[in-house]
Amino acid sequence: MKYILIALLILITISNSLYSQVNTDMEKVKTIINQIKEKFAPDKRVAVFNIEVTKPEKKIILSGETNLPEAKKELIRILDGEAIKFEDKIEVLPSKELGDKIYGVINLSVSNIRTNPDHPAELSTQSLLGTPIKVLKKGKWGFYQVQTPDGYISWLDDDGFQLMNESEWNEWKKSDKIIYTTEFGWAYEKADKNSQHISDLVAGNLLKLIKEESDFYFVEFPDKRTAYVLKSESELFNKWYSSLNPTGESILSTAYRFMGVPYLWGGTSSKGMDCSGFTKTVYFLNGIILPRDASQQVHTGELIDTNNGWENLQAGDLLFFGSKANGDKKERITHVAIYIGDGDFIHASGRVRINSFNKEKPYYSGYRESGFIRAKRILTSVGKNGIEKILDNEFYK
Repeated sequence: MKYILIALLILITISNSLYSQVNTDMEKVKTIINQIKEKFAPDKRVAVFNIEVTKPEKKIILSGETNLPEAKKELIRILDGEAIKFEDKIEVLPSKELGDKIYGVINLSVSNIRTNPDHPAELSTQSLLGTPIKVLKKGKWGFYQVQTPDGYISWLDDDGFQLMNESEWNEWKKSDKIIYTTEFGWAYEKADKNSQHISDLVAGNLLKLIKEESDFYFVEFPDKRTAYVLKSESELFNKWYSSLNPTGESILSTAYRFMGVPYLWGGTSSKGMDCSGFTKTVYFLNGIILPRDASQQVHTGELIDTNNGWENLQAGDLLFFGSKANGDKKERITHVAIYIGDGDFIHASGRVRINSFNKEKPYYSGYRESGFIRAKRILTSVGKNGIEKILDNEFYK
């Protein structure tokens, strides 16, 4: 009996020791996961790194998902180096459930992309007809988690895009296209603007070119629908793209075309746009891709010195507004505008409008002047500092 009790005590001691070690390892693993997330996925808008650690039956299990295989690889390498025993159940997106259909192309003039897989969910952004996207996984209610060319990750319903495999996606990208350059318009059933509408169109829409016919382009949608688009409202994409030479003047000329367009949270089209959706759309129509949000755009481009006023600013520069860092409070960028000159700027605020830093002007905005943080020049940073031309972006190649 004495020896049995001693054996039980030894087993209990070993069990408690193992339990204590697992708890210690658990805390270490959580710390390492946070470090990896901070390194590879500090902005959840453009990266997925949702990793959980649990310990059922005194065993560490890693589960969750990421679209960053290099982040998972580094996590595993560090844990192995720490001699931590664990079971790997982390899924690398795109999900295997999708099979080879891990790509897509936007199929509506403007598709609504939401923060969660549900139609009442907040509108996080929009994407235009013909935009190539990557598909990460399928959710509920017919929604898919997708990534757009600016890196943004959110949820799009299956009516908003055409699922494709890699060969279909590449065929779409390599095909001859037209770009719709008018603010609003229609694709028609026949080469006659009095014929049935097939779809509405907005500036920046891309469609596959089949042939030219009189005053129309005969085009194909991603889902194989066909239609006619007026040549006077569109251009051959390659011709349009090669003719671009973005300047401050061309940026402003594009911006003025949207005067009066209503503000729409999450909007990125001529139907409605938020502040960064406005700047993003204006630059896209000049062949340049900007990040989605103002708080992302502020990290791109060339910093312009505004310590002594506005004299260093040029037409087309981006102006950023918000609240400055103060003690433990971090800087917060909440708004962006495009500089015109003489203290004036154009932005989406209620509607696309012009305001000024110049107190002598009737459209002066003291609110915006007091909230100004910094200015960035985009046109000197194309190809660097986070600024890409459309065809240099990996989604369009």
